[in-house]
Amino acid sequence: MSQSEQRALVLGGGTMGVGIIAMFLGGGWKVDVVSRSASTRDGLPAATRKALAGMGKAEDISGLATYATLAEAPWAAIDIAVETVTEDLALKQRLFAEMEALARPDCALSSNSSSFPISEIGKGLKTQARMMGLHFFMPAHLIPLVEVVRSIHTDVAIAEKVGAIMSSLGKRPVQVKKDVIGFLGNRIQGALMREALWLIEQGVASAEDIDATVRLSFGFRYAAAGPIMQKEHSGWDTTCAVAKIIWPDLSNAAGPPPVLQRNVDEGRIGFKTKGGFFPWNDQSIAKERARYERALRKCLEIFREEGIV
Repeated sequence: MSQSEQRALVLGGGTMGVGIIAMFLGGGWKVDVVSRSASTRDGLPAATRKALAGMGKAEDISGLATYATLAEAPWAAIDIAVETVTEDLALKQRLFAEMEALARPDCALSSNSSSFPISEIGKGLKTQARMMGLHFFMPAHLIPLVEVVRSIHTDVAIAEKVGAIMSSLGKRPVQVKKDVIGFLGNRIQGALMREALWLIEQGVASAEDIDATVRLSFGFRYAAAGPIMQKEHSGWDTTCAVAKIIWPDLSNAAGPPPVLQRNVDEGRIGFKTKGGFFPWNDQSIAKERARYERALRKCLEIFREEGIV
């Protein structure tokens, strides 16, 4: 099969969906998008062109087609499906049951869910061997890593084939061999976030200084080496000694700290409501988004120079 004949279906056309659509189109695939929302379908061409431009790709969306229902899509031609709908387990289960009935037997079925185990989403289905998590990070068209998450039912060969597809599209796939909650990235990120919010809650530092500490110290190093490789440089003996002193004092809270719950209860959730830990307006949001994407593209240049992606 030539690359021009390869075809993907993306279920959902929101922020994550657009990035995934752009990834496939930028790699020469045809993409069928299913969204119940007419306004989402109408906005997809412009949003996809913008994402392609951000990737440095031609703004060619001639391979894009949209549908209101799964049944309308050309399933006989689809090689892989990626679900990106809202985090509603019952909804995902219903949609996967529908996709299982429509898809070719060799079509891989995947979910971008960041919280539900793929084994829960596929519970009761007959072809769970071809099901897996395919977890992208926002913005999906710029962040190079994607997690390929296996359940106990997932065929390893199919998961590796999907990983190879991601590699061909410029992504760096990681194989998550156990269907643990949060997978790799969100578990590691969650551990850091719990401690960062605890430090704010306890009045140890401001949100601005927490961000500066991460970005300009160990976060700065992480662009050059991950946490394991970095300690290969500095020495595990030091890490072991520090762990005995610091780790017993780290937060082990089982839920969100009051400072986070208050923000959510009071509607201070970030860009969406123009206020979180920082105040926002339309101009400052646009400026921050542009700065963020510029920084991501600079980091991506480094990774490409190293041949990582």
